[in-house]
Amino acid sequence: MKSLSKPLPAWRAASCLCATLLAPALAAADDAAAPQRIEIIGTTALPGIGSPANQIPANVQTIRASGLGSDRALNLSQALAQGGASVNLNDTAGNPFQADLNFRGFTASPALGTPQGLSVFVDGVRINEAFGDTVNWDLIPDVAISSTTLIPGSDPVFGLNTLGGAINVKTTNGRESPGTSVRAYGGSWGRGAIEFRSGGSSEGSDWFVAANRFHEAGWADFNPSSVAQLFGKAGWHDARTDVDLSVTLVDNRLEGNQSLPLSWMNDRAQAYSWPDTQTNRLAFVVLKGSRSLDDDWLLEGAASYRAHQSHAFNSNVNNHFDPAQPVGPGNQPTGNAVNRIDETRPGASLQLSSLADLAGHRNHFVVGASLDEGRTAFTQFSQEGGSARDTASNSPLLLATSLRSQASAGGAYFADTWGLDAKTYLSVSGRYNQARVRLADQLGSALDGDHGFQRFNPAVGLTWNPSKAMTAYASYNEGMRVPTPVELSCADPNAPCSLPNAFASDPALKPVVSRTQEFGARGRAGAQWNWSAALFRTRLGDDIQFISSGGGATSAGYFQNVGQTRRQGFELGFEGSAGAWKLSGHYSRIAATFRSPLVLNSPSNSSASPSSCADANACRDIQVRPGDRMPGIPLQTFKLHAEYAFGKAFSLGADLAAQSSAYARGDENNRDANGPVPGFALLNLDAHYRFAPGWELFAKVDNVFDRVYSSFSVLGQNVFTGPGRSFDPTGASWRNEQFRSIGAPRGIWLGVSYRFGAADF
Repeated sequence: MKSLSKPLPAWRAASCLCATLLAPALAAADDAAAPQRIEIIGTTALPGIGSPANQIPANVQTIRASGLGSDRALNLSQALAQGGASVNLNDTAGNPFQADLNFRGFTASPALGTPQGLSVFVDGVRINEAFGDTVNWDLIPDVAISSTTLIPGSDPVFGLNTLGGAINVKTTNGRESPGTSVRAYGGSWGRGAIEFRSGGSSEGSDWFVAANRFHEAGWADFNPSSVAQLFGKAGWHDARTDVDLSVTLVDNRLEGNQSLPLSWMNDRAQAYSWPDTQTNRLAFVVLKGSRSLDDDWLLEGAASYRAHQSHAFNSNVNNHFDPAQPVGPGNQPTGNAVNRIDETRPGASLQLSSLADLAGHRNHFVVGASLDEGRTAFTQFSQEGGSARDTASNSPLLLATSLRSQASAGGAYFADTWGLDAKTYLSVSGRYNQARVRLADQLGSALDGDHGFQRFNPAVGLTWNPSKAMTAYASYNEGMRVPTPVELSCADPNAPCSLPNAFASDPALKPVVSRTQEFGARGRAGAQWNWSAALFRTRLGDDIQFISSGGGATSAGYFQNVGQTRRQGFELGFEGSAGAWKLSGHYSRIAATFRSPLVLNSPSNSSASPSSCADANACRDIQVRPGDRMPGIPLQTFKLHAEYAFGKAFSLGADLAAQSSAYARGDENNRDANGPVPGFALLNLDAHYRFAPGWELFAKVDNVFDRVYSSFSVLGQNVFTGPGRSFDPTGASWRNEQFRSIGAPRGIWLGVSYRFGAADF
């Protein structure tokens, strides 16, 4: 794997890309006999009129509802990882519903402390949580999704946090999904689930309801999951007007089993410490409406209200334990952080779209504005544990933090695509963002703060269609992310926080600005095959990273502007069918690197522990050089999906996913003696048998060859080094190690579904 860590020379990447572009393009350029299909893709958070794919200067990807479902992917994040180019997951929490999703080296994560670089929308409403821009994948009702679109780059139309891309989720309705479907399945690890969908329409109205109940004991110790989701939508429409009201209710309880030190790999199901529990409850209401003003103009708007409540109980190692003092009250080896987050967020948006010609040329114009305000009440209690890895305790809860935050964001945007001629389209867009973050400490004034940010972000792109079978494009765009309340309240290296956060200070941080360039092409080869290729580069100025300060399985550290970082690479993809076969594949190469020299605190990194050191603080520092790879982002990913239909009744599918090595958090200088986490390849299988009208049996096998693998790691200190992996109170045997999250072993599930009415999901 050593060769995978070397950057690909620019000339070699370009030659590979050109060869890939030209072969299918030349073969298909004059295929006049092939049927022509125009694909319309939404390029704004609200649906709008949409744009033909041949006018979009980016490698936009759309995953339909058929790519979701319990027979292939457990939730939306897994579906995106299976079917999306340049997407991979980091299992940071040891729970299948709490993974980090990385797209082109940018992250959407449920974990406080993870720098977020993707904006996520459901039915036109941004669902990044107000407190830390986090994304809770378990709060998205997968059973109600119609399609999901991945928009790469720093598209300014999508607003704040769109540094590396936007994920736009559209839910279905009774007109799109009529009929009723029930699905139930079960199998490995005590997993059992039942899903229900029903929809219909009559003249002028439609309705849809979906529910999902999921429970699993978990493959490892102390990581069960319980998920309950309910979604309903009612709509009214006539020839020019469309209005719908949707409600999402969620009540989930998730547990994780943390990362394990390398010396414990003989028992991958064990937990380092426990319990680690999070409950998420959500009430989410969206009212949307649109009105066709005439054949060329569309006015639409949305109003929403989102109430999210989260409770977390986290077992931690006490970083302040003193081995020189007796173990007992005031000096316990472990402790617990007990958090409550209550967020409410109203929001509204308005958008006007036009297809009216401009100066005799085709033109697609959009102008809009959005406003939302997130109010958060954060409370944290600390609790002393004991000497055992089970940190459950009868010790009193001590109030450590009580913080109120208000994060408001508003913006106005425009986008225009103008046909220069029948084959060439110029796209210009921009957005002015204004954001304000207010912090109010309820226990004093240490955390008080008032921060304002504003910026105009532009974009320009060009598409060229030399034939009906090929589109080439180039684009440049800029985006912005403002520091979140979490980051602003945990930015002091002299007072590191334990995440979930024990806040300590409120220094100012600078906003992050992204600048993205993309060049690519896509097209058809014959009537059945599509292909795509893209080169991209995103540079971030004043990037914000969470800097680890050690501490075993705890995530102790602080946020810091780290200068410039860069994500660059290329991606290739294809999909199509040949007879009974359906095939798709994606390859990506992403180099995510630091571009500014840094001195970071990482005491568990072996390169930060010289044999002699005059300055004790310097012994904890590492030197990061320009070109060092960022943690958690594999250099290469590859995905292949194949499906074969044995007639109309039986089909068999296979998914192969592979990724190269990635560095551990805390190893930002890439010099720790443990090296990167090895790459891996996994094979999943699924089968469907339609044995009677409306009835279907299905089976799924994940990790067919039962590979032992890890997608995430962090450097820390292992303090459970006594007999039987007990706590060593002397500290003499404590050792710095690489901690790895272990992926799930082989799992097998069987299920049945029944559909009646007009259902065909």
